[in-house]
Amino acid sequence: MLTKEQVLNALRHVDDPDIKKDLVTLNMIEGIEIDGNKLAFTVMLTTPACPLKEVIKNDCLKAIEEHIGPDIEVEITMSSHVTTTRDNTPLLPGVKNIIAVASGKGGVGKSTVTANLAVALAKKGAKVGVIDADIYGPSMPTMFNCEHEQPGIKKVGEKNLIIPIEQYGVKLISIGFLTPAENAVVWRGPMASSALKQFIGDTEWGELDYLFIDLPPGTSDIHLTLVQTVPVTGAVLVTTPQKVALADAQKGLNMFQQPQINVPVLGVVENMAYFTPEELPDNKYYIFGRDGGKKLAEKGNVPFIGEIPLVQGIREGGDLGYPAIMQEGVTAEAISNVADAVAQRIAIRNAEMAETKKVELKV
Repeated sequence: MLTKEQVLNALRHVDDPDIKKDLVTLNMIEGIEIDGNKLAFTVMLTTPACPLKEVIKNDCLKAIEEHIGPDIEVEITMSSHVTTTRDNTPLLPGVKNIIAVASGKGGVGKSTVTANLAVALAKKGAKVGVIDADIYGPSMPTMFNCEHEQPGIKKVGEKNLIIPIEQYGVKLISIGFLTPAENAVVWRGPMASSALKQFIGDTEWGELDYLFIDLPPGTSDIHLTLVQTVPVTGAVLVTTPQKVALADAQKGLNMFQQPQINVPVLGVVENMAYFTPEELPDNKYYIFGRDGGKKLAEKGNVPFIGEIPLVQGIREGGDLGYPAIMQEGVTAEAISNVADAVAQRIAIRNAEMAETKKVELKV
């Protein structure tokens, strides 16, 4: 008779390729059901965007065959439960991971990367939100084709909560929803910081696996306000290959790695890595230089997450409010791979590191 203990012993030989521990130790095996020689169980992955889903499934089938026998009929369900290190947090209690997306320099496509990462993970089944923290140059309303939308207000007890706009499966909040598009936001730093705090604390975010914070360029009040308000799971740095962008991205990397801030850098994304004509998807032209993002990652001793090409469709998608990840082609594939890698880095960070502490820096 096949037993649950036999199944668990067999699956102890299957490691999560990222975390380097076996699935049983990681409590990733659930719902074991045995009926004669029929076996069914669920592998609970650390993210719905796991790029190694099929590898893990095949390793489980192989382990059952080798350690129990080849005559077992196996049915494996691959599900997910996004991990978190946030526990008993009064601010954003339902949010598992807060991800800062930053760049040292403007114009490198940070907001485009944020929008596409958010939609990519939502398409894979994750619950995702975005805070447009670029108070002076908000772009999320345009990129999500909801410039004329206005968030609702909900009264909870004595408090008024903002209800975020929902588009393409992503919850959104931006100053662009609250001011006319053509109006300049002429605010001093403390006012901008106060707006970010409201977006974090006075918005009904509910349950989210990933909350992306699209930060403005540079290292400013907004960055400090974020890390002083909530513990940030990690930061993603966006750069382009050319030297001037890399120099500024290095400053952003150094800011997160400062001992008094100490936010884990999940990795570097190189945007506009190469030009690919849509009619010639196999051709790559490195018009801004090559491997700049990889070199930055190596120098900062952080992972290189991936490359996103310079393709006309990405720009058109941003302008039309229809992110490139929602279209077919080489661009969507590249963005999907980057989204998988970001989710993977978050899962590894949560397995290997303690919760990031809220910064107490007095500046």
